[in-house]
Amino acid sequence: QLQASGGGLAQPGGSLRLSCSFSTSIADHYPLGWFRQAPGKEREGVACIPSSSRGRTFYDSSVKGRFTISRDNAENTVLYLQMNSLRPEDTAVYYCNFVPPDSTYWGQGTLVTVSS
Repeated sequence: QLQASGGGLAQPGGSLRLSCSFSTSIADHYPLGWFRQAPGKEREGVACIPSSSRGRTFYDSSVKGRFTISRDNAENTVLYLQMNSLRPEDTAVYYCNFVPPDSTYWGQGTLVTVSS
């Protein structure tokens, strides 16, 4: 399983940075992504980053221009999600996984709550 961290309570317009450590050597060869599940909704993809710098990142239209996905392949791959200009509708549990996601790697996620 993967454990995302960095969630918490933020005010509308605020920022949070999520991180996720992939403690497996294969992670640097695969695209990785952030996913989220809001209360009462299905889990959805938020952002995706390719395995190398030659590829393009992709964002869901709801977060484009506000969120930035990045990765550090130095040792164990670490995946990040910088979230700016947060909105109440960003409230969800955020997860990290491979793209496409591998069911064996879903962890507990990290809760992000955006509220004043």
